[in-house]
Amino acid sequence: MTFNNFGLLDELLRAVADKGYSEPTPIQTQAIPMILAGKDLLAGAQTGTGKTAGFTLPLLHNLMKKKRTKPVPRALILTPTRELAAQVEESVKSYGKYLPLKSTVVYGGMSINSQMAKLRNGVDIVVATPGRLLDLVNQRAVNLSQIEILVLDEGDRMLDMGFIHDIRKIISLLPKQRQNLLFSATYSSEIKKLADGLLHSPMVIQVARDNAIPEGVSEEVYPVDSKRKCELLSHLIRTLEVRQVLVFTRTKHGANRLSDQLETNNISATAIHGNKTQSARSKALADFKRGSFQVLVATDVAARGLDIDQLPLVVNFDLPHVPEDYVHRIGRTGRAGNEGKAVSLVCIDEHKLLRDIERLLKREIPKIHLPHFTPDPSIRAQPIMCGRGQGRRPNNGPRRHSKPPFRR
Repeated sequence: MTFNNFGLLDELLRAVADKGYSEPTPIQTQAIPMILAGKDLLAGAQTGTGKTAGFTLPLLHNLMKKKRTKPVPRALILTPTRELAAQVEESVKSYGKYLPLKSTVVYGGMSINSQMAKLRNGVDIVVATPGRLLDLVNQRAVNLSQIEILVLDEGDRMLDMGFIHDIRKIISLLPKQRQNLLFSATYSSEIKKLADGLLHSPMVIQVARDNAIPEGVSEEVYPVDSKRKCELLSHLIRTLEVRQVLVFTRTKHGANRLSDQLETNNISATAIHGNKTQSARSKALADFKRGSFQVLVATDVAARGLDIDQLPLVVNFDLPHVPEDYVHRIGRTGRAGNEGKAVSLVCIDEHKLLRDIERLLKREIPKIHLPHFTPDPSIRAQPIMCGRGQGRRPNNGPRRHSKPPFRR
């Protein structure tokens, strides 16, 4: 099976060949013919399976079948995060570089005036985050009445981030006759409920079981005292001798603190999170991909949808509160059939979170006990020094009263 078997336009096949692809992935093999046929689609696929190309190629093909003299928004792709929106639009431009179709991306954190100017010049495809798109709609900068194809990418994450009301508002602005495509890394009951209200007699694809870790990814848990997580992380980075490492923290402040600590340990690191401007986030990601930094420290909001070629190692410095987010994090490595490694640094306060993750996966994750880092289980971990629990009062015994207690 090759891309030539789909009947795609020669210009699209040429762009695919330029990227060095010859055989489609399973999600592409199933999704592309259905989308070309104009059917609604609900696709459950893990990250790194090629689902972006799975909807981008047939979307471009279908738009070219009904060309218009003046570009108007005819396809809308919604994503939950700025980084994912930028990457999807980059794919649209890459696969459509030999076509006359125009696209643009709109999201918060960037100048809305420049985005309005691009929309006024005319575009065929809009890639957007829900909030900024509604801002542009309210300013009458974009007209969605001619949308022929709607794509919801990372639908599960959109629900997690509370975008359901924005999505419903946007859908109410679209024409009733359109093609709807819903892609999701996980296939939960909430996604099925969203699909029931959005899709019309959809075709359903599930290329991997729910909450499956990509093949080729090895997982390990390192028990460690919370105060020594930074030390253990530095040790692992040096001993594993990996070129690039993506590290997840639970908080924005924790990402900054950990990045600074790694720098003091002579490990080049940078951080991305929601408090940073979009230009700063984009620069940090570009610098990391270019190899200027060995470690990228990120929160879940900033890291969802990051596409980093051949990323060898992902580290959970803090375990996520939502077990499904563990699957999303691990999906950053082992992409497109490559091998990868996922390491979690777990202190005693996180044992319940680990059990929740293992319950979701329906298996235990191997535990690696390093003698110099394994904590004494009888000693409760103190508040973490970088990445977790900042601002908490150390447990130095009972508080002292400013006045003696009342005695009878």
